[in-house]
Amino acid sequence: MRTLLPDRWNRLLLCLFRVVTGLLFACHGAATLFGVLGGPEGGHAPTFGQWPGWWAAAIELVGGLLVLLGLGTRGAALLCSGSMAYAYFSVHQQHALLPIQNGGEPAVLFCWSFLTIAVVGPGALALDAVLPALGRRDTATGRRPAPAGD
Repeated sequence: MRTLLPDRWNRLLLCLFRVVTGLLFACHGAATLFGVLGGPEGGHAPTFGQWPGWWAAAIELVGGLLVLLGLGTRGAALLCSGSMAYAYFSVHQQHALLPIQNGGEPAVLFCWSFLTIAVVGPGALALDAVLPALGRRDTATGRRPAPAGD
């Protein structure tokens, strides 16, 4: 199958999608945990370790930053996707069947966005492609290989 854009452009667009999604998700976590960017929903931050609010916000902040940076991207994205699926079915779905009726649209969109990133990978300019190469040395020459990437 032929695509409209060259592979390099597809990888850059995927990178932008990953960065924007991770940034928005991290902002939700920061708002909830630290009262910044408009503060937590409901007016008060969850107590440290409180289930599920504090843990959800911690996953949003840390997972969002990892996805944003492209570090441990697939695993972080899968965890973020799962947390949004949990949020949808435990909080929103009990109010109505459809996301537009129960206020769960952001949870559904984040869930599917992160699942997409987990499946297709981080795209271009991810730290995943650079960091493993920094610690390895070629056993024959003793030199570090050039980092893979775009």
